[in-house]
Amino acid sequence: MTGTSSGRRFDLRAFLTSSDGWPYLLVPFIPLAVVLDLVGVSAVAVFFTSALGVIPTAALMGRATEELAARSGPGIGGLLNVTFGNAPELIIALFALEKGLHEVVKASLTGSVIGNILLVLGMSMFVGGMGREKQEFNRVAAGAQSSMLLLAAVALVMPAIFEGINGSGLPSPGAERVAYDSDVEHLSLVVALVLIASYGAGLVFSLKTHRSLFNPPHEQDEEEAAPWSVRRSVGALALAGVAVAVMSEILVGSISDAATSIGLTEFFVGAIVVATVGNAAEHWVAVLVAHKNKMDLSVNIAIGSSAQIALFVAPVLVLVSFLLGPGPMPLVFNGFELGAFLLAVLIANHVTAEGESTWFEGVQLLAVYAVVALAFAFA
Repeated sequence: MTGTSSGRRFDLRAFLTSSDGWPYLLVPFIPLAVVLDLVGVSAVAVFFTSALGVIPTAALMGRATEELAARSGPGIGGLLNVTFGNAPELIIALFALEKGLHEVVKASLTGSVIGNILLVLGMSMFVGGMGREKQEFNRVAAGAQSSMLLLAAVALVMPAIFEGINGSGLPSPGAERVAYDSDVEHLSLVVALVLIASYGAGLVFSLKTHRSLFNPPHEQDEEEAAPWSVRRSVGALALAGVAVAVMSEILVGSISDAATSIGLTEFFVGAIVVATVGNAAEHWVAVLVAHKNKMDLSVNIAIGSSAQIALFVAPVLVLVSFLLGPGPMPLVFNGFELGAFLLAVLIANHVTAEGESTWFEGVQLLAVYAVVALAFAFA
Protein backbone atom coordinates (compact mmCIF):
# COMPACT_ATOMS: atom_id res chain seq x y z
CA MET A 1 0.00 0.00 0.00
CA THR A 2 1.40 3.33 -1.07
CA GLY A 3 0.23 6.92 -0.94
CA THR A 4 1.55 10.40 -1.39
CA SER A 5 2.36 12.87 1.37
CA SER A 6 4.26 16.11 0.83
CA GLY A 7 5.42 14.85 -2.55
CA ARG A 8 6.68 11.54 -1.17
CA ARG A 9 5.30 8.04 -1.64
CA PHE A 10 4.47 6.19 1.55
CA ASP A 11 5.20 2.47 1.58
CA LEU A 12 3.34 0.83 4.48
CA ARG A 13 5.24 -2.44 4.20
CA ALA A 14 8.61 -0.69 4.24
CA PHE A 15 7.53 1.41 7.25
CA LEU A 16 6.33 -1.57 9.29
CA THR A 17 9.61 -3.41 8.74
CA SER A 18 11.71 -0.32 9.51
CA SER A 19 13.34 0.58 12.82
CA ASP A 20 10.57 3.11 13.51
CA GLY A 21 7.60 1.05 12.39
CA TRP A 22 8.20 -2.40 13.89
CA PRO A 23 6.28 -1.70 17.15
CA TYR A 24 3.05 -1.27 15.17
CA LEU A 25 3.27 -4.87 14.01
CA LEU A 26 2.11 -5.67 17.56
CA VAL A 27 -1.14 -3.68 17.25
CA PRO A 28 -3.27 -6.88 16.83
CA PHE A 29 -2.35 -7.82 20.40
CA ILE A 30 -4.42 -4.87 21.69
CA PRO A 31 -7.86 -6.23 20.68
CA LEU A 32 -6.64 -9.78 21.35
CA ALA A 33 -5.82 -8.88 24.95
CA VAL A 34 -9.24 -7.29 25.43
CA VAL A 35 -11.00 -10.37 24.05
CA LEU A 36 -8.95 -12.80 26.13
CA ASP A 37 -9.61 -10.77 29.27
CA LEU A 38 -13.38 -10.69 28.61
CA VAL A 39 -13.52 -14.40 27.82
CA GLY A 40 -11.60 -15.21 31.00
CA VAL A 41 -8.79 -17.37 29.67
CA SER A 42 -5.61 -18.07 31.64
CA ALA A 43 -3.95 -15.14 33.37
CA VAL A 44 -0.63 -15.98 31.67
CA ALA A 45 -2.11 -15.52 28.17
CA VAL A 46 -3.80 -12.28 29.22
CA PHE A 47 -0.60 -10.96 30.81
CA PHE A 48 1.66 -11.60 27.81
CA THR A 49 -0.81 -10.36 25.18
CA SER A 50 -1.50 -7.16 27.13
CA ALA A 51 2.24 -6.67 27.70
CA LEU A 52 2.84 -6.90 23.94
CA GLY A 53 -0.12 -4.57 23.39
CA VAL A 54 1.53 -1.88 25.51
CA ILE A 55 4.52 -1.64 23.14
CA PRO A 56 2.78 -0.11 20.06
CA THR A 57 0.77 2.29 22.25
CA ALA A 58 4.00 3.44 23.91
CA ALA A 59 5.62 3.90 20.49
CA LEU A 60 2.70 5.99 19.22
CA MET A 61 2.69 8.11 22.37
CA GLY A 62 6.43 8.70 22.08
CA ARG A 63 6.21 9.71 18.42
CA ALA A 64 3.29 12.09 19.02
CA THR A 65 5.13 13.68 21.95
CA GLU A 66 8.27 14.20 19.84
CA GLU A 67 6.25 15.86 17.09
CA LEU A 68 4.50 18.22 19.51
CA ALA A 69 7.75 19.03 21.28
CA ALA A 70 9.43 19.88 17.96
CA ARG A 71 6.64 22.33 17.13
CA SER A 72 6.23 23.85 20.59
CA GLY A 73 9.80 24.88 21.34
CA PRO A 74 12.19 23.64 24.03
CA GLY A 75 10.26 24.96 27.04
CA ILE A 76 6.87 23.40 26.31
CA GLY A 77 8.62 20.47 24.65
CA GLY A 78 10.44 19.72 27.89
CA LEU A 79 7.15 19.83 29.79
CA LEU A 80 5.57 17.45 27.28
CA ASN A 81 8.45 15.03 27.63
CA VAL A 82 8.13 15.13 31.43
CA THR A 83 4.40 14.48 31.15
CA PHE A 84 4.35 11.84 28.43
CA GLY A 85 7.89 10.44 28.18
CA ASN A 86 7.23 7.75 30.77
CA ALA A 87 3.43 7.87 30.55
CA PRO A 88 2.91 4.16 29.79
CA GLU A 89 4.78 3.12 32.92
CA LEU A 90 3.10 5.85 34.97
CA ILE A 91 -0.34 4.66 33.88
CA ILE A 92 0.54 1.04 34.66
CA ALA A 93 1.73 2.14 38.11
CA LEU A 94 -1.47 4.12 38.76
CA PHE A 95 -3.61 1.03 38.16
CA ALA A 96 -1.32 -0.97 40.43
CA LEU A 97 -1.61 1.72 43.12
CA GLU A 98 -5.39 1.60 42.91
CA LYS A 99 -5.26 -2.16 43.55
CA GLY A 100 -2.89 -1.71 46.48
CA LEU A 101 0.12 -3.38 44.78
CA HIS A 102 2.60 -0.95 46.31
CA GLU A 103 5.59 -3.27 46.24
CA VAL A 104 4.94 -4.10 42.57
CA VAL A 105 4.95 -0.36 41.81
CA LYS A 106 8.25 0.17 43.62
CA ALA A 107 9.73 -2.88 41.89
CA SER A 108 8.76 -1.48 38.46
CA LEU A 109 10.32 1.90 39.36
CA THR A 110 13.56 0.23 40.40
CA GLY A 111 13.47 -1.97 37.31
CA SER A 112 13.08 1.05 35.05
CA VAL A 113 16.07 2.83 36.56
CA ILE A 114 18.43 -0.15 36.45
CA GLY A 115 17.03 -1.22 33.07
CA ASN A 116 17.85 2.14 31.51
CA ILE A 117 21.32 2.36 33.06
CA LEU A 118 22.44 -1.25 32.70
CA LEU A 119 20.38 -2.86 29.93
CA VAL A 120 19.69 0.06 27.57
CA LEU A 121 22.98 1.90 28.00
CA GLY A 122 24.85 -1.39 27.92
CA MET A 123 23.17 -2.54 24.72
CA SER A 124 23.68 0.91 23.17
CA MET A 125 27.40 0.90 23.96
CA PHE A 126 27.77 -2.66 22.69
CA VAL A 127 25.88 -2.15 19.41
CA GLY A 128 27.32 1.30 18.77
CA GLY A 129 30.85 0.23 19.62
CA MET A 130 30.94 -2.73 17.25
CA GLY A 131 33.30 -1.87 14.41
CA ARG A 132 34.46 1.32 16.13
CA GLU A 133 37.44 1.89 18.41
CA LYS A 134 35.36 4.11 20.67
CA GLN A 135 32.38 6.47 20.71
CA GLU A 136 32.33 9.91 22.28
CA PHE A 137 29.55 11.87 23.97
CA ASN A 138 29.16 15.09 25.95
CA ARG A 139 30.79 14.36 29.30
CA VAL A 140 29.43 17.48 31.01
CA ALA A 141 25.80 16.84 30.06
CA ALA A 142 26.00 13.16 30.98
CA GLY A 143 27.70 14.04 34.26
CA ALA A 144 24.95 16.51 35.17
CA GLN A 145 22.27 13.86 34.70
CA SER A 146 24.30 11.27 36.61
CA SER A 147 24.62 13.75 39.48
CA MET A 148 20.84 14.07 39.52
CA LEU A 149 20.67 10.30 39.93
CA LEU A 150 23.01 10.52 42.92
CA LEU A 151 20.64 13.00 44.54
CA ALA A 152 17.76 10.63 43.87
CA ALA A 153 19.73 7.75 45.41
CA VAL A 154 20.24 9.68 48.65
CA ALA A 155 16.60 10.76 48.78
CA LEU A 156 15.23 7.26 48.09
CA VAL A 157 17.56 5.54 50.56
CA MET A 158 16.92 7.78 53.57
CA PRO A 159 13.26 6.76 54.16
CA ALA A 160 14.39 3.11 54.09
CA ILE A 161 17.12 3.84 56.66
CA PHE A 162 14.58 5.68 58.80
CA GLU A 163 12.17 2.74 58.66
CA GLY A 164 14.97 0.25 59.31
CA ILE A 165 16.05 2.05 62.48
CA ASN A 166 12.78 3.44 63.86
CA GLY A 167 10.19 1.17 62.26
CA SER A 168 9.50 -2.46 61.55
CA GLY A 169 12.27 -2.97 59.00
CA LEU A 170 12.42 -3.20 55.22
CA PRO A 171 9.69 -4.96 53.22
CA SER A 172 10.28 -8.44 51.84
CA PRO A 173 10.47 -8.96 48.04
CA GLY A 174 7.33 -11.12 48.16
CA ALA A 175 5.10 -8.50 49.79
CA GLU A 176 2.27 -6.70 47.98
CA ARG A 177 1.58 -3.94 50.49
CA VAL A 178 3.09 -3.18 53.89
CA ALA A 179 1.48 -1.03 56.58
CA TYR A 180 3.92 1.67 57.75
CA ASP A 181 3.88 4.20 60.56
CA SER A 182 2.61 7.67 59.71
CA ASP A 183 6.06 9.18 60.36
CA VAL A 184 7.70 7.44 57.39
CA GLU A 185 4.64 8.26 55.25
CA HIS A 186 5.04 11.96 56.03
CA LEU A 187 8.80 11.77 55.50
CA SER A 188 8.24 10.20 52.09
CA LEU A 189 5.78 12.96 51.22
CA VAL A 190 8.29 15.72 52.00
CA VAL A 191 11.08 13.86 50.17
CA ALA A 192 8.83 13.52 47.13
CA LEU A 193 8.25 17.28 47.08
CA VAL A 194 12.01 17.91 47.30
CA LEU A 195 12.67 15.53 44.40
CA ILE A 196 10.04 17.16 42.20
CA ALA A 197 11.49 20.62 42.95
CA SER A 198 14.95 19.33 42.08
CA TYR A 199 13.69 17.88 38.81
CA GLY A 200 12.09 21.20 37.97
CA ALA A 201 15.42 22.92 38.56
CA GLY A 202 17.02 20.33 36.30
CA LEU A 203 14.60 21.22 33.53
CA VAL A 204 15.52 24.90 33.84
CA PHE A 205 19.21 23.95 33.73
CA SER A 206 18.92 21.69 30.68
CA LEU A 207 16.32 23.63 28.69
CA LYS A 208 17.20 27.23 29.45
CA THR A 209 20.38 28.26 31.27
CA HIS A 210 22.58 25.50 29.78
CA ARG A 211 20.50 24.50 26.79
CA SER A 212 23.49 24.20 24.46
CA LEU A 213 24.86 21.27 26.47
CA PHE A 214 21.70 19.21 26.14
CA ASN A 215 20.41 20.34 22.74
CA PRO A 216 23.16 20.02 20.13
CA PRO A 217 22.32 21.03 16.54
CA HIS A 218 20.06 18.43 14.93
CA GLU A 219 20.92 17.23 11.46
CA GLN A 220 17.83 15.91 9.74
CA ASP A 221 18.27 12.58 8.01
CA GLU A 222 17.49 12.50 4.31
CA GLU A 223 14.92 9.73 4.84
CA GLU A 224 13.27 11.42 7.83
CA ALA A 225 9.51 11.68 7.37
CA ALA A 226 7.62 14.95 7.05
CA PRO A 227 6.53 16.43 10.41
CA TRP A 228 3.05 15.76 11.76
CA SER A 229 0.47 18.51 12.13
CA VAL A 230 -0.56 19.60 15.63
CA ARG A 231 -4.05 18.11 15.13
CA ARG A 232 -2.60 14.77 14.06
CA SER A 233 -0.16 14.73 16.98
CA VAL A 234 -2.85 15.55 19.56
CA GLY A 235 -5.18 12.95 18.06
CA ALA A 236 -2.47 10.28 18.14
CA LEU A 237 -1.60 11.21 21.72
CA ALA A 238 -5.24 10.91 22.82
CA LEU A 239 -5.65 7.57 21.04
CA ALA A 240 -2.43 6.23 22.56
CA GLY A 241 -3.48 7.41 26.02
CA VAL A 242 -6.77 5.51 25.86
CA ALA A 243 -5.08 2.38 24.52
CA VAL A 244 -2.34 2.50 27.18
CA ALA A 245 -4.96 2.87 29.92
CA VAL A 246 -6.91 -0.16 28.67
CA MET A 247 -3.81 -2.34 28.28
CA SER A 248 -2.45 -1.22 31.66
CA GLU A 249 -5.65 -2.14 33.50
CA ILE A 250 -5.67 -5.61 31.91
CA LEU A 251 -1.93 -6.07 32.54
CA VAL A 252 -2.10 -5.11 36.21
CA GLY A 253 -5.20 -7.23 36.77
CA SER A 254 -3.38 -10.35 35.58
CA ILE A 255 -0.02 -9.85 37.33
CA SER A 256 -0.71 -11.80 40.53
CA ASP A 257 -2.25 -14.89 38.90
CA ALA A 258 0.23 -14.88 35.99
CA ALA A 259 3.24 -14.69 38.30
CA THR A 260 1.93 -17.62 40.34
CA SER A 261 1.23 -19.70 37.21
CA ILE A 262 4.64 -19.05 35.68
CA GLY A 263 6.44 -19.71 38.93
CA LEU A 264 7.91 -16.22 39.21
CA THR A 265 7.41 -13.71 42.00
CA GLU A 266 5.44 -10.49 41.55
CA PHE A 267 8.67 -8.74 42.49
CA PHE A 268 10.54 -10.17 39.50
CA VAL A 269 7.62 -9.56 37.13
CA GLY A 270 7.33 -5.95 38.27
CA ALA A 271 11.07 -5.18 38.25
CA ILE A 272 12.06 -6.93 35.04
CA VAL A 273 9.03 -7.66 32.81
CA VAL A 274 6.71 -4.70 33.46
CA ALA A 275 9.60 -2.22 33.62
CA THR A 276 10.97 -3.41 30.27
CA VAL A 277 7.61 -3.48 28.50
CA GLY A 278 6.64 0.02 29.60
CA ASN A 279 9.70 1.55 27.94
CA ALA A 280 10.32 -0.92 25.10
CA ALA A 281 9.92 1.59 22.26
CA GLU A 282 12.17 4.15 23.95
CA HIS A 283 14.77 1.47 24.65
CA TRP A 284 14.89 0.52 20.99
CA VAL A 285 15.40 4.15 19.93
CA ALA A 286 18.42 4.48 22.24
CA VAL A 287 20.08 1.42 20.71
CA LEU A 288 19.23 2.53 17.17
CA VAL A 289 20.77 6.00 17.50
CA ALA A 290 23.87 4.49 19.13
CA HIS A 291 24.24 2.26 16.07
CA LYS A 292 24.14 5.47 13.99
CA ASN A 293 26.99 6.86 16.14
CA LYS A 294 24.74 9.43 17.85
CA MET A 295 25.93 8.51 21.32
CA ASP A 296 25.00 11.87 22.85
CA LEU A 297 21.34 11.17 22.17
CA SER A 298 21.60 7.56 23.30
CA VAL A 299 23.18 8.47 26.64
CA ASN A 300 20.63 11.25 27.11
CA ILE A 301 17.78 8.76 26.61
CA ALA A 302 19.20 6.15 28.98
CA ILE A 303 20.47 8.34 31.82
CA GLY A 304 17.85 11.06 31.34
CA SER A 305 14.97 8.59 31.48
CA SER A 306 16.37 7.06 34.69
CA ALA A 307 16.61 10.50 36.26
CA GLN A 308 13.04 11.25 35.22
CA ILE A 309 11.77 8.04 36.82
CA ALA A 310 13.62 8.66 40.09
CA LEU A 311 13.04 12.41 40.41
CA PHE A 312 9.59 12.83 38.86
CA VAL A 313 7.59 9.63 38.34
CA ALA A 314 8.34 8.05 41.73
CA PRO A 315 7.55 11.22 43.72
CA VAL A 316 4.34 11.81 41.74
CA LEU A 317 3.20 8.28 42.56
CA VAL A 318 3.87 8.93 46.25
CA LEU A 319 1.71 12.08 46.13
CA VAL A 320 -1.07 10.30 44.20
CA SER A 321 -1.03 7.36 46.64
CA PHE A 322 -2.41 9.67 49.36
CA LEU A 323 -5.54 10.03 47.22
CA LEU A 324 -5.69 6.75 45.29
CA GLY A 325 -5.83 3.20 46.59
CA PRO A 326 -5.98 1.76 50.10
CA GLY A 327 -3.33 4.07 51.59
CA PRO A 328 -0.09 6.05 51.08
CA MET A 329 2.94 4.43 49.44
CA PRO A 330 6.09 5.40 51.38
CA LEU A 331 9.45 5.44 49.60
CA VAL A 332 10.66 2.39 51.52
CA PHE A 333 12.33 -0.04 49.11
CA ASN A 334 13.44 -3.58 49.95
CA GLY A 335 17.08 -4.57 50.23
CA PHE A 336 17.37 -5.96 46.69
CA GLU A 337 15.95 -2.75 45.22
CA LEU A 338 18.20 -0.50 47.29
CA GLY A 339 21.30 -2.49 46.40
CA ALA A 340 20.50 -2.58 42.68
CA PHE A 341 19.60 1.11 42.57
CA LEU A 342 22.76 2.26 44.36
CA LEU A 343 25.04 0.05 42.27
CA ALA A 344 23.39 1.21 39.03
CA VAL A 345 23.79 4.88 39.96
CA LEU A 346 27.46 4.40 40.86
CA ILE A 347 28.05 2.60 37.56
CA ALA A 348 26.27 5.40 35.66
CA ASN A 349 28.61 7.98 37.18
CA HIS A 350 31.64 5.84 36.38
CA VAL A 351 30.89 5.05 32.73
CA THR A 352 29.94 8.65 31.88
CA ALA A 353 32.94 10.25 33.60
CA GLU A 354 35.28 10.07 30.58
CA GLY A 355 32.82 11.01 27.85
CA GLU A 356 33.59 7.97 25.73
CA SER A 357 32.56 4.32 25.50
CA THR A 358 33.55 1.02 23.87
CA TRP A 359 31.69 -2.19 23.07
CA PHE A 360 33.41 -3.94 25.98
CA GLU A 361 31.92 -1.45 28.46
CA GLY A 362 28.56 -2.38 27.01
CA VAL A 363 29.23 -6.07 27.65
CA GLN A 364 30.14 -5.29 31.26
CA LEU A 365 26.92 -3.34 31.85
CA LEU A 366 24.85 -6.15 30.33
CA ALA A 367 26.64 -8.67 32.57
CA VAL A 368 25.78 -6.62 35.66
CA TYR A 369 22.14 -6.43 34.56
CA ALA A 370 22.07 -10.20 34.09
CA VAL A 371 23.41 -10.74 37.62
CA VAL A 372 20.84 -8.34 39.09
CA ALA A 373 17.98 -9.98 37.16
CA LEU A 374 19.07 -13.43 38.37
CA ALA A 375 19.17 -12.19 41.96
CA PHE A 376 15.67 -10.76 41.53
CA ALA A 377 14.45 -14.08 40.12
CA PHE A 378 15.76 -15.98 43.16
CA ALA A 379 14.50 -13.36 45.65
